[in-house]
Amino acid sequence: MKRLFYSLCLWLFAVLPSWAQGNEVEMADALRANGKIYVVVAVLATIFLGIVLYLVSIDRKVKKLMKD
Repeated sequence: MKRLFYSLCLWLFAVLPSWAQGNEVEMADALRANGKIYVVVAVLATIFLGIVLYLVSIDRKVKKLMKD
């Protein structure tokens, strides 16, 4: 199982740079030109904040259960 994991990681590190060779990012340019990139960033920040708050609340509940 470890060997499979390591070979998958090695493959990803070898292949990912070849995917990132294109310098043309038309979608990002279009979003930036229209001002919609801020909406995307705001939505991502909201989702990330929600996940963090959820994990903090679960951590508090687990600590309370372990205390009892």
